[in-house]
Amino acid sequence: MHHIRKVTDDLYWIGANDRRTERFENIHPIPEGVSYNAYMLLDEKTVLFDTVDWSCGRQFFDNVEAALDGRPLDYVVVHHVEPDHAATLGELLLHYPNARVITTAKAKQFLAQFGTDIADHFDAVKNGDSKSFGRHEIHFVAAPMVHWPEVMVSFDSTNGVLFSADAFGSFKALDGKLFADEVNFDRDWIDEARRYYTNIVGKYGKNVQGLLKKTAALDIRMICPLHGLIWRKNLSYFIDKHDKWSRYEPESKGVLIVYASMYGDTEQAADILAGKLVESGVTEVRIFDVSKTDKSYLISEAFRLSHLVLASCTYNLHIYPPMDAFITDM
Repeated sequence: MHHIRKVTDDLYWIGANDRRTERFENIHPIPEGVSYNAYMLLDEKTVLFDTVDWSCGRQFFDNVEAALDGRPLDYVVVHHVEPDHAATLGELLLHYPNARVITTAKAKQFLAQFGTDIADHFDAVKNGDSKSFGRHEIHFVAAPMVHWPEVMVSFDSTNGVLFSADAFGSFKALDGKLFADEVNFDRDWIDEARRYYTNIVGKYGKNVQGLLKKTAALDIRMICPLHGLIWRKNLSYFIDKHDKWSRYEPESKGVLIVYASMYGDTEQAADILAGKLVESGVTEVRIFDVSKTDKSYLISEAFRLSHLVLASCTYNLHIYPPMDAFITDM
């Protein structure tokens, strides 16, 4: 049973949704799931852009077969070798042994360390290389440390599609949607997109800025990430968010109060402070108990708001352990 969606006339989304995994990378809660996006280009040559996590392997292979509809698979482009995108690559090559794998030398090395040897299938590319698959010309752009060393993105100069790897991604399963203009993004998606970026890529703002500069000269008309929704309208909105996040520039003027309280006194102090702030005209105030709120949500809010208050009791002559863990994570 397959589930695919058309992206352009000859490009198809053939990924899968994961609603069973409780924590992304076994760290970050994903109560609304996550998508693993893969794309199939049907040109004179068939080109698969990335694979998916093993948790969705069965769905993925059904989708690949349906998209090819009897055609051979000629190429697989691997942008990022993290197992949520490349774990099924080895199995894929057993199904399609004549397929060539287009990726970087470092990605080839990493894949071998993960147990997938592509030596007999490997076509190396580096920053600035291009390859034609018929009507479509794909240009490869290195994106090191966004957020792994081997990452690259690719740009289809024929239709303006940027295959952005883990950049411009988001938590949340797609629930039948595929494009950002099919949802109310500000209401239903922006918080999970921010939480994804700040926790997965947020440390590498300088590298993200480098990638944004590299791609600024490209005529990008669509962004196809490895997680989350595809952008085909109002791209500047989402690009501007990533520009702000990667420059560590807050989106809103406001105060995030994170407290650690054993018996309620520090909690009460946090409430009193919040009240005083609101009385003074600061209406954007958020309060969180560090012992109850997963750090990924706190990191996201720390990026969003302009000011931060950490209020903590002590424990065994040190900072209260959950607060210490949050500070370390920041």
